[in-house]
Amino acid sequence: MARAADPKPPWWLKPANKVFIRMSRLGLSFGGESPVVLTVPGRKSGRPRSTPVTPMTVDGREYVVAGFPGADWVANVRAAEEVTVARGRKIRRVRMVELAAEDARPLLRAFPEEVPTGVGFMKRAGLVDEGRPEEFEALAGRCAVFRLDGVQ
Repeated sequence: MARAADPKPPWWLKPANKVFIRMSRLGLSFGGESPVVLTVPGRKSGRPRSTPVTPMTVDGREYVVAGFPGADWVANVRAAEEVTVARGRKIRRVRMVELAAEDARPLLRAFPEEVPTGVGFMKRAGLVDEGRPEEFEALAGRCAVFRLDGVQ
């Protein structure tokens, strides 16, 4: 069965992200989870670009799953040596290491339990139907998964 074209982000995502960024910078959480503001230099302009992401911790390591295949922030992260993540006023520099599809599978499978608010988002985006772990695992190779490594 041929895969449908990857969905495009909805029109409301950028304005909503601006609200989420402001909330996160104030140290507020939403949906019971604690997102961070990821800031990365634009790959063309070099200007800082920010987006809210919700890291998950698995076996003591921190990971971020891209909510859309081909997201601009993913391309920027791939081009950057390091980025910053901020939770409230606490800012830290990290390297984001993209995982191979095979290494990403168990993390994607854990995603629905680790980041429950992401399930509804990915269902509305058309990436999964029911939000079962195996549906997320099947996104390996489509949705990037990054490990966050601290920078000294």
